[in-house]
Amino acid sequence: MDIIPGQMSIQQLAAVFAGDTVSIKFDEGKINRSRRVVDNICQKTDAKVYGINTGFGKLHNVHISQEHLETLQENLIVSHATGVGKPLSHDLVRGILVLKMNALGQGFSGVRLEVIDKLNAFLVNQAYPVIPSKGSVGASGDLAPLSHLALPILGRGEVIWDNQQLSGQDFLSRLKQQPLKLAAKEGLALINGTQVSLAILAKYYLQTVDLLNSSLTALALTMCATKARTEFLTADAHQIRRQPGQIKIAKQIQGILQGCRWDVLTTKVQDPYSIRCSPQVIGACLQQCDYVDSVIEYEINAVTDNPLVIGEQIVSAGNFHAEPLALAADALANVIAEIGNISERRIAMLMDPSFSGLPAFLVNNSGINSGLMNCHVTASACASENKALAAPRSIDTIPTSMNQEDHVSMATGAALRLKELCANARFIVATEMIAATQGIHLAKDVTLSGKCLDSFERIKKCSPYFENDSYLSPIIEQIAHMIKQRSFM
Repeated sequence: MDIIPGQMSIQQLAAVFAGDTVSIKFDEGKINRSRRVVDNICQKTDAKVYGINTGFGKLHNVHISQEHLETLQENLIVSHATGVGKPLSHDLVRGILVLKMNALGQGFSGVRLEVIDKLNAFLVNQAYPVIPSKGSVGASGDLAPLSHLALPILGRGEVIWDNQQLSGQDFLSRLKQQPLKLAAKEGLALINGTQVSLAILAKYYLQTVDLLNSSLTALALTMCATKARTEFLTADAHQIRRQPGQIKIAKQIQGILQGCRWDVLTTKVQDPYSIRCSPQVIGACLQQCDYVDSVIEYEINAVTDNPLVIGEQIVSAGNFHAEPLALAADALANVIAEIGNISERRIAMLMDPSFSGLPAFLVNNSGINSGLMNCHVTASACASENKALAAPRSIDTIPTSMNQEDHVSMATGAALRLKELCANARFIVATEMIAATQGIHLAKDVTLSGKCLDSFERIKKCSPYFENDSYLSPIIEQIAHMIKQRSFM
């Protein structure tokens, strides 16, 4: 897969996460031109330009002499590698590497081509710098995690290669390479940027889209099991609401149900909101996903280090501030929580004969059998946890660097918590799929077709009809894994 810096797509980033071979086509002329601008400034002993021959943050007024510029850049990376916690996964590190090269390769950062080549050596050799997950507040860039990304270039830090953890020095030695000596500005260009927050957000955005689509399959199966009314899907009703997400979701549900047949229970005048309002709820979620998609698409090709080399000028700006990503992560957190919330309500409906028309807790001989009673409890626990996890992070700012960096985004933490949100929501939707499948076994005169039938058969292989109580925890885990693997798309 070829990537041209500044023209990368979210589909290409998804392929990077999946491990596809990547070739990045750099414009050496652009890179070299911006580097010459930096070199020219370094030769002017009377010039004081932030990020090139000054200290950083609150130390921006301290002039650094030319003989100390190399030391300044190395010290910056070493001193800012303060991350803690569980390391980021290999797929995220791959994404971060490519995103960083995509930004540096556009020729606005003033780095030498050797710096990008050194990063590319990790990608080509499937070597992953060890990046602790905690330590960034999402402003001045993801300083701590990106410092850990850069350490092995200097022969420091740690690298996972061929299932071994090596020091940066050992890894370079095995490649028969020497540690890179950084020139002016290069350390700052490496650790300034939003690539860590962006990679995390993008990964879980992609999982959320898959989760949303799988939840529609769960909804359709629940409708079959409970013999729901279907007039709420009437296209004209959604057209006059005018919300594009709602219109699209109603049509998608109809497509999943195509060919399915049942006689609606005569006692039903209306179904609960968790069925009847599903196009409105999930449609709104879809529109939020579209917003998040647009933020990611812009940021993938953004140059977010500081200062920038624009023509012959060095421009100190604030592109490293990750507020767009923080707000998008908060929106996505709410989407994930809502997918789980409405799915949990449908599980509750399936348990209750007065709504479902099915045996209590979806099992015959209830009393001696508890059926899916406690599966619903587990789903409720996951839904409740997600409500707490979905609390906004972007409004939580805390000043750093002696108040020089007095407003920060918290984008990295906002994105990291999406992992747990997605996992919890998958458990909930998996439980609904199991419950709906059991309900279809118990229902009479329900005919499945097309996608509904295919999904029912997939679930049934893992979760066959049970006449008496069964051990269900492994089944929930297995169906949740199938959702993650896009088995119901």
